Order: sequence, then C-alpha cells, then structure tokens
Amino acid sequence: MRQAMLNADVGDDVYGEDPTAITLEAKAAELLKTESALFVTSGTQSNLLALLSHCQRGDEYIAGSQAHSYLEEGGGGAVLASIQPQPIENNHDGTIDLNKVEAAIKPDDFHYATTRLFCLENTFFGQPLPITYLEEAASLARHHGLSLHLDGARLFNAAIKQNVPAHEIAQHFDSISACLSKGLGAPMGSVLCGTRKFIRDARRWRKMLGGGWRQAGIVASAGLYALEHNIERLSRDHTNAFLLSRLLEQIDGLVVDKPRERTNMVFVTVPEDIVPELTSRLRKAGILISCEYNPIRLVTHLDIDEPAIYRSADAFRHALTH
Repeated sequence: MRQAMLNADVGDDVYGEDPTAITLEAKAAELLKTESALFVTSGTQSNLLALLSHCQRGDEYIAGSQAHSYLEEGGGGAVLASIQPQPIENNHDGTIDLNKVEAAIKPDDFHYATTRLFCLENTFFGQPLPITYLEEAASLARHHGLSLHLDGARLFNAAIKQNVPAHEIAQHFDSISACLSKGLGAPMGSVLCGTRKFIRDARRWRKMLGGGWRQAGIVASAGLYALEHNIERLSRDHTNAFLLSRLLEQIDGLVVDKPRERTNMVFVTVPEDIVPELTSRLRKAGILISCEYNPIRLVTHLDIDEPAIYRSADAFRHALTH
C-alpha cells in the first residue's frame, strides 16, 4: 500500500483530473453496483454529504438513537445542514422497529418538518443487519417516499460475515457510505456511492465544505489498494475477534457480550473499580487502549495477528490481578 501511494498517478481532483481518484471511485461503484461514487475524507463527511444531498433545510432524517450518524458526528446534520434528526431506539442487533419508524414519519403538515430520509448503520456495534430486515426497511422507505441511506462504515465486514457480495447489501439503499480505513487498512478516506445525480450534488457540497482535493491520488491509491486486496482478508479479523472473546471469557471478573453474529468487535465489561486504571495498566504491557467506561470496545484489524490476540488476553489477565 505504501508503494502504491509512492507510485500513484496524480492530477487535480477538484477539476476531475486525478486518474487514481477516478479509478478508485469507479472501483467502489463497481463493487456496490451503483452509478457513481465520490472519494471523501472521512465517514463523517460522507454521511453529512448524504444528508445535504437527500434533504433540504428544515427536512428531517430518521436514524437510530445509537447510530454514529446521529450520536457521534458532532450534530453536523442539524448544525451545518439545518436538518432535524429524529432518533429512534436501536434494538440490540442494530435494527430499528419499523413500526416505530413508520409512526415517526411526519404528516404532510406545515407544522412539522418534512421527513425525507431514513438512515441505517451496518455493521452495528460489530453486528451485520439481517438481509431480510434491509428488504423490509427499503419497502417501508419506498412506500412513504423516503430515501434510504446506509452508513456502511464496515459494510465489507457485514458482507464477508454474511457470505454475500457487498452489492447485495447495497442494492436496498439510495446511497451508501463505505470506509476505506479501519479493517481495510487505508490511512484515511471513505467512498460515497449512489446515482450520478446524487453524486453530482454531493461533489458540490463536498467543495462547499472544504473537502475538495488537489493531488488526491496519493491517498486514493491506498483506498484503491484496500478495495483490491483487503476485503476477503476481513474474515481473519472476525476469527481473531472470536478468539479474543473466548480468551477473555476465561478471565474472572470480565463479562463478554455475546451477540448472535460477531465480526471484528468485542465488547467486554470490567469491574468498575478497574476502569480508571485499565488504560495505564494495559499500556504498560504495550496494549494501546482508551478505557473511560463500560463496556470496552476491542476491535481487530489487519495489523492485529493471532499472537497479538494472546498477548492482549494475557495483558487483561495481568491488569485485573495486579
């Protein structure tokens, strides 16, 4: 990947002249079977561009109350786009009760914001959303004239876990955001995918938000390498996460969440009196972690191999006994 970045063919992406960025966008659109795609700096920017492109000022979007696009993106939809969020409680598996979604859709009345968009997240805390649920959500959105956006930061993890091509998940959505970093290993960036018109609108908004690239190919080459080489290997991360959960379950004092399906995340609850000390104790053992509250999220990725999993479990055992 570093070599690909060094050798990247570059141009001015603001003018649509960076060949590597163009190739990356075409690759993303091909994988998700959408008409077009846009390379952006981050998943947060990608989700914001989707809000801006689907909605107008004063519109409303529905999202899970624990969804990243609602909870952890600085309120950008409301602050920068003037779009009202309507959060609805997520179920443990990341789904949202579609009866509650339907009940939250506002009537055509000027006293209310116009409900325009429904957003889902996949994976959700490391769990892939059921394909049948996506079909039902898409049917509901179409019935009510809503656009459907996927925050697919870990879309490829979901696809690998469910043993389906990514486009089988993406086909239910009007727009999809997919992250190139995290498990895929690129240093930065996401791709936003959708129709040509949607991407034209998003490109305009990206420029307005200061997201126009110049020689974007240097980092686009890393994202392209990730899409070409690092998707299938995500299964190793899932295996390592399962191994980590099994090892942590054997340590007295730890409680490991056991979802129906697990990709590359493990959630573990430690004794409350240990929480303030755990970060420093693990860092002394060479394990970088940020622990402020329970449960702790542990994420496997391409830089974590099986020996590192065993070292991490041993470090947890030592931290709880010393």
